[in-house]
Amino acid sequence: MTPGIRSLGTLSLLLLAACGPAVRPVDDPAPAPSAEPFEQRLAALEQRIVADPGNAALYAERARLYMSVDSLRKAFKDWERAIAADSTNAGYRLERGDLYYRQTMVDRARADFERAIALAPDRPDPHLKLAEIELVLRHHREAMEQVNAALRMDPGLAQGYYLKGWIYKEAGDTALAISSLRTAVEQDPGHYSAFIQLGLLHAGLHDPLAEDYYRSALEIRPNSVEALYNLAMYLQEHGQDSLAMATYARIAEVDSLNALAPYNTGYIHLEHRQDPRTALAWFTRATDLNTNYHQAWYNRGVAYERLGRLDSAAADYQVALLIRPDYDPAAEGLQRVYARGAYVKEFDRRPRR
Repeated sequence: MTPGIRSLGTLSLLLLAACGPAVRPVDDPAPAPSAEPFEQRLAALEQRIVADPGNAALYAERARLYMSVDSLRKAFKDWERAIAADSTNAGYRLERGDLYYRQTMVDRARADFERAIALAPDRPDPHLKLAEIELVLRHHREAMEQVNAALRMDPGLAQGYYLKGWIYKEAGDTALAISSLRTAVEQDPGHYSAFIQLGLLHAGLHDPLAEDYYRSALEIRPNSVEALYNLAMYLQEHGQDSLAMATYARIAEVDSLNALAPYNTGYIHLEHRQDPRTALAWFTRATDLNTNYHQAWYNRGVAYERLGRLDSAAADYQVALLIRPDYDPAAEGLQRVYARGAYVKEFDRRPRR
């Protein structure tokens, strides 16, 4: 039988910085969320700054306001003003460093975190931020040193155990990774990212606990596409196709532009249920949502090939190769259908459906 390309695997976290909440200075709490439009809030804040131009907290507040609308250049300028007005505030260094880190400006982030440690040696959070940087750079020993420094100050830090779990996972020690991540959720039952990582690790072990951990993550974030997708993949790979497809349908409700859900639904129909006709519709949906989805074009070609529609199969294989010229399955598929008599008179990016 013509091979279909396996459905796409688990989504991964791209930035550790997104795992924990932004750090705020203890003596400068964030203002409560406001329903006022951005322009009104900005105008009111600027009036206060004019009246008190030396107040560092006002510049910090405006920096956060700019960050809330992704006006990062202005946010950086206000963090500079806040730090110039209060150079001993470790919290401002942490917040600016966190913003640098999110923008992948790692050296500048490191400098701010190190300065925060110097300003507030008893605060654990700068050590955790440095640990994230070391972990991203795959400096596992240095990352663990920073985590342990933070945990010595506060043994109940869930984020510290979470980062330990990441370090052990990166080092290939699954047992210790699971142990640390379990401690993280014991310390903070709302730590979404720790539940996700526990799900991934247990899924890798084909342990049914993976489903429980993904569902725990969904209790925290019911509309998380990441958690829904990971759960659906686990169900799909462990013989629960109906539940998997129901979960993919839920993803489509949450994110109607998500191409992974129809692609994997098509894969289940193509490979698990041997129903290429139904699979066609799902792969078409995936290519409509993402015209550069070369695996979806290829698998739709496989569905056409199994239905004996060789010219349509050849056209889809050609689209896959146009997107990804080194995609061997599509090249092999094209050779296969040509050998069976397929003919495509002219390449068309819009193959027959």
